[in-house]
Amino acid sequence: DFATPRAILTGHDYEITCATICAELGLVISGSKEGPCLIHSMNGDLLRTLEGPETLAGPENCKRPKLIQASREGHCVIYYENGLICVFSVNGRLQATMETDDKIK
Repeated sequence: DFATPRAILTGHDYEITCATICAELGLVISGSKEGPCLIHSMNGDLLRTLEGPETLAGPENCKRPKLIQASREGHCVIYYENGLICVFSVNGRLQATMETDDKIK
């Protein structure tokens, strides 16, 4: 037997650095090396783009996502390479930010 993909998710221009699946909400959230994080449905539809505060300063200040975690309550926490932590709603709205000097794994 050969396994076939349920869906092919598209939208990133660069390599994927982190991803998470929230089965309760039917979402796949992924982050790429030089771009925003994307929210897809499990069917492959692109639903939202999570634009962090880095986009306000221009693309040269783009922050690279390292870790993503989603909750069944509809929150998405993204840890960026430079120590920035952002919380988004699944509607794409930035809820909170925090900077840390700790290295999170």
